[in-house]
Amino acid sequence: MWAAVASALLRAKVRQAGTCSLPRGPKGRSAVAAAALPPRCWQRTARAGHTAQPRSMKAEIQKVEALEENHFVCVHWEDGSESRFPCVWLRDNCQCPDCFLDSAKARKLLFEDLDVNIVVKDVTLTDGKKISVTWPDEHTSEYEAKWLKKRCFSEEAREEMRKDLFLPERQYWGSDLQLLELPFEEVLCSDESAYKWLCTLKKVGIVLLTGAPAQQGELVKLGHRIGFLRLTFYGPTWQVQDKTDANNVAYTTGKLSFHTDYPVMQHPPGFLHCIKQTAAGGESEVVDGLHVANKLKKQNPQAFQILSSTAVDYTDVGVDYCDFAMQCKQKIIDIDYRGQAVRINYNNATRDTVLDIPAEKVRPFYAALKEFDDLLNSREHKFTYKMKPGDVVTFDNWRLLHGRRSYRSGATVTRHLEGAYADWDVVMSRLRILRKRLLGRN
Repeated sequence: MWAAVASALLRAKVRQAGTCSLPRGPKGRSAVAAAALPPRCWQRTARAGHTAQPRSMKAEIQKVEALEENHFVCVHWEDGSESRFPCVWLRDNCQCPDCFLDSAKARKLLFEDLDVNIVVKDVTLTDGKKISVTWPDEHTSEYEAKWLKKRCFSEEAREEMRKDLFLPERQYWGSDLQLLELPFEEVLCSDESAYKWLCTLKKVGIVLLTGAPAQQGELVKLGHRIGFLRLTFYGPTWQVQDKTDANNVAYTTGKLSFHTDYPVMQHPPGFLHCIKQTAAGGESEVVDGLHVANKLKKQNPQAFQILSSTAVDYTDVGVDYCDFAMQCKQKIIDIDYRGQAVRINYNNATRDTVLDIPAEKVRPFYAALKEFDDLLNSREHKFTYKMKPGDVVTFDNWRLLHGRRSYRSGATVTRHLEGAYADWDVVMSRLRILRKRLLGRN
């Protein structure tokens, strides 16, 4: 299983801390000066002796036969297991040039030409590594054994496929968070480091990159590393510093309570690059929102039910990159079909004055939200650290809530962070590409 190999890649020195500043170790090499890295730098793989090896999948076929009036093809494997493949699925996924465009990895067969009641006319085995199916219209399809085994319809095979494609595993944490630190330049230039970064970001929800140049524009490089950044109404990147007539509470020196950014839109994960840090105050605080949501569900199921079923209005109105007037409804806690928390949408600053629920449900909603907020702020759940110039914190904005302690303003800017957003689609795409390159997974 490739996840076992990935676990080996993810072993790195991390530092454990409670609610205190993070200790710092040696920084990485000098940071890259170019605005964008050449592809050859991005293609660099792990050092000799450190390259991950792909998991071998033995897929030898003992025999093959048609079953259930030829509506299924049953493959008997050399290891004693068997797989049943519906004929309609096999025909739909014929890999021949007439049915499949290999250069695009896309289906050419039109769905209107597919007979959903199709049966096989004949099925044969070639050298234990390939089966050949002849259909009633004499069209022939061939399927490699390894390709078939990976797409077996058993629950075990489907679960492994889900893990391969979506990496659903999560590691929950509280004040005992072990924050992974990786050199910024290594993430830009080493496939192994980039893979470790994105795997940990997906699993833990936060990674700190160190040693970036303390200047604007470095997040654009990070965006190029995964693909591209997301443009928002605050621009491709945005500057977090004390501003006159601020159009966002983050652009002040006051305390920021725990929040997810921009719940009015879809845009995880987030990047924050420290360019200048104030001498006193300005510490960052983070909390694992999904972990806290799970705690709330155990502690007060009714409060969890209220927050996962009540649509809350969020608003954001102003002028920045352009003028904007955003409005949406989000549940504080999004759940999946199993009732498990999968996303947090909580930003007290942009929660609208409009509350679109019956009057008698208002107090119970506030009580539920108060209990959730208290759990977020409890010492056992939050982790505090202070960024240094050159640090880039990357985080899952669907999971992580972050805040900031207050600091004093000065005659000049005393604290400056540059921020940017990316989409999970872009991050997961890069992660799959790196996995295939390093682990040989298709």
